[in-house]
Parts: sequence; C-alpha cells; structure tokens
Amino acid sequence: MTTDVLIQVQDLKKHFTGTSAIKALDGVSVDIKKGEVVVVIGPSGSGKSTFLRCLNLLEVPTGGQILFNGVDITDKSCNINLHRQKMGMVFQHFNLFPHMTILRNMTLAPVKLLHKSQEEADAQALKLLQRVGLGDRGNAYPAQLSGGQKQRVAIARALATNPRYLLCDEATSALDPNTTRSILELLREINKTLGVTIIVITHEMKVIDQICDRVAVIDKSCIAEEGRVADVFTNPKSDIARELVLPQERPVLDPTTGG
Repeated sequence: MTTDVLIQVQDLKKHFTGTSAIKALDGVSVDIKKGEVVVVIGPSGSGKSTFLRCLNLLEVPTGGQILFNGVDITDKSCNINLHRQKMGMVFQHFNLFPHMTILRNMTLAPVKLLHKSQEEADAQALKLLQRVGLGDRGNAYPAQLSGGQKQRVAIARALATNPRYLLCDEATSALDPNTTRSILELLREINKTLGVTIIVITHEMKVIDQICDRVAVIDKSCIAEEGRVADVFTNPKSDIARELVLPQERPVLDPTTGG
C-alpha cells in the first residue's frame, strides 16, 4: 500500500441473512487517500450507508479487508475500539443526547475515551464550537437548536477526538438545500484547515464538484465507477453515473397544444 493511502478497502462484502438473503455489498474495492474529500453516491438501497458503516465496523463485514494506515481492522485480533478513537462519525439524525447541554455532548467522549480533564475538554469543545459558528451555544440544549445547528454540533463533537478521518452518513439529508450547502462547505473548510480526510454521502449534486476531490458511485452493491469528480461529472462511463450526474433532458412543450 502506498504511503498516501489512508484507507484501503479490498473485496468488501456484507451479506445479511434471514428470510431473504441480501447482498448489501458484494466485492467493493477502493482506496481513499490522506486529506481527500470523497463523496459516495448511488441510488437508494445501493449499499452506500452500509459501506460507510463498515469503515468503522458499525457493520461487521462478511468478507474482505479494510486497511486503516496499513492495519487490517477486520482482523479479529485488532483492537477496534482503539482505532475508532481516530475515526469520527456524523449521522443523519444528529444523535445528540437531549438531556445534556451542547458542551456536555461535546466533552463526553474526550473525557471518557481519551481521559482528558474536564477543563481541557471544555476548552477544546469551545474552540470547536467557535469553528462551526456556534461559540455562544455551549450551554444550550439540543431542543433549542435548529436542524442545521444540531448538525454543526454533531460535526464539532466528531472532531473532539481529533480523528484522522470523518464519516458523514447522509449527514445532510434531513436538511433544506441552503443548510445542506453550508454544512458541506463547512466540511470542506475543516478538511482544508485541519487536514481531516472526509468520506460523505450526499444527494446535493450541485455542490459536490465544489467541495469534493473524488467520487465513488455505488450501484447494486458494487462500485460502478470512481475517479476525480471533474472526470466523472463531465464524462461518466457507467449508466448509473450518467443517470445521477447529468442533467435529465425534459421534453419541450408546445405552448399552442399544451403537449
């Protein structure tokens, strides 16, 4: 593995068994380089979220390998909790504790997992809240914030453990387009200033080419296409990529007939 690759996914499989077997992922291979912003796109049910959740073993793969900095985190002997301290996760529904202040939500992991003092964790949390534009909201509760503000807190909380990479699982799908744009721009700013590698799922095609370096298109549980955003968006090779990234032609209506 080359030194600039942070995450190497090799032949990743995730099969769910039950009344009907489902192959959520069936042989996904992709490299993610240090400092990149990578977007994962694909139709609903294609395996995008499962792929992201496998990257920190929230979903345990059925087969294949995930190498993080050269360490196979799918190996049963791997201390995944140790490696998760270097991974941040931002969820669609924020997952903030409603009975805790924003500051308490922010400092729980650094104190419990990283054994920081409360004073040190508070100081870092306030700096991160300032970075995401919420420096005055530390004593508020989640119910007092808008959806976009909650997602900014969730991003700041994920950064509180100083992760090497940040996974954003449909982190903007519950937000309006303007808020989605601001959250995605915030992620790009964090990537540029902190050097955090970011893997994001979003449906906001209009800003992907502005904030992302590479795109992976997942369809039918496999990688259909991947490459630089500029290349895939201007000259998609796969049918599914063309369907997702190219403007759809609309029939021109005849104003005299209505058809």
